[in-house]
Amino acid sequence: MLTGIGLALIAKDEVEDLAKELVTKGKMSEDEGTKFFEELQKDLQKRYEETQKKLEDRVQQTVKDFMKKADVVTGDELKGLKKEIRELKKAISEGSDTAK
Repeated sequence: MLTGIGLALIAKDEVEDLAKELVTKGKMSEDEGTKFFEELQKDLQKRYEETQKKLEDRVQQTVKDFMKKADVVTGDELKGLKKEIRELKKAISEGSDTAK
């Protein structure tokens, strides 16, 4: 995916050069060239953001999979265990109070 981002950045520069060349040769007005480049820039930004989001999602999923395979306790699991321990302590405490 990172390669795709790099290629998109290279392509952006090449398209910008192409737009300038078309304007210079008179095949496109300056306004058309500017509009063309702005639209292209928006499209590239959108693609970059989509690619970045996909990459982030993939990394997060890979980390989750690794953590699960490594049998590492997550924060939520740890919170659940702490809550369960508190409840058990409370139940034991209440049980010993009624036994007295």
